[in-house]
Amino acid sequence: MFSFFKKKAPPAPAPDAPAAPAVPAVAAPPEPPAATASGPAAAPERSGWLARLRQGLARTGSGLAQVFTGARIDDALYEELESALLMADTGPKATAALLADLKRRVKDSKTTEPSAVKALLAAAVTDWLRPLQQTLEIGSAKPTVIMVAGVNGAGKTTTIGKLTRHLAEGDCKVLLAAADTFRAAAREQLGVWADRNRVEIVAQEGGDPSAVSFDAVTAGRARGCDVVIADTAGRLPTQLHLMDELKKIKRVIGKAQDGAPHEVLLVVDGNTGQNALAQVQAFDAALQLTGLVVTKLDGTAKGGVLCAIAAWQREVGRAVPVYFIGVGEKLEDLQPFDAAEFAQALLS
Repeated sequence: MFSFFKKKAPPAPAPDAPAAPAVPAVAAPPEPPAATASGPAAAPERSGWLARLRQGLARTGSGLAQVFTGARIDDALYEELESALLMADTGPKATAALLADLKRRVKDSKTTEPSAVKALLAAAVTDWLRPLQQTLEIGSAKPTVIMVAGVNGAGKTTTIGKLTRHLAEGDCKVLLAAADTFRAAAREQLGVWADRNRVEIVAQEGGDPSAVSFDAVTAGRARGCDVVIADTAGRLPTQLHLMDELKKIKRVIGKAQDGAPHEVLLVVDGNTGQNALAQVQAFDAALQLTGLVVTKLDGTAKGGVLCAIAAWQREVGRAVPVYFIGVGEKLEDLQPFDAAEFAQALLS
């Protein structure tokens, strides 16, 4: 398993500031052997993950691969590729940009074989998606408070459970906040993950989600936790009164700890296509997102939507990285997003 997050050292005090009392340092997550590309455990696990990712994106990949079976590089090929990219939910803006980039690469490389264009397209997609590739940092504040949102069914609570496991295995003390009081059984589901990962949880039956979040952050500070994760209620962007409640949760978390939440993550279902982009836009307008998790890239998902998200970010000048992508229910099926790996899987 390669590193899921990295430790960011707290800022050093100013030279003329009085020395702060010594406090226990946040344990830096150890680098597992599989994190090294040359390590003996790296190859099997890495290849297994990539195989699952390729399988999950097979629907998109097969549609794109058919374009490169022709005998010539001509306007017909580019028209077929344009249709295939649009069918993959890449979106018109990203499609136009990728085609323009691809044509330039074909010209510069003097490529004459359609089969070789596929590799050039993979390189273009990699460069297009690279701004989305960043590592989640833990430790700039103690506790680091992560607020997680998403519509019902996106895999929000399951993602929190998986992330909690990896943080706990990295020697981080994690506290969960069951602030999803809107969905039936959400508190119980998060409780199962807390028990499974042997971490503490703050929950109130029928409690106000803002109050639960406030209590959790306060408890996290008192207990010396490294990370507090708030599982907020699933929302549809059209439910304005519920989106207002999410804004309130964020404000209340800020009252419990200055500068919090330090991360505001949105979990989106990769099967929802362009609707995923609409969700990102709506939640970002309400919460100013700091990161995304794209789940369920293991069936009918059209992976091109990540290109559409990247196009939107360029348009509005926002940097909202995709920290993780998921291809299944197993713990190892949630992995950090890598632009080059994703592009290769998309076009395999």
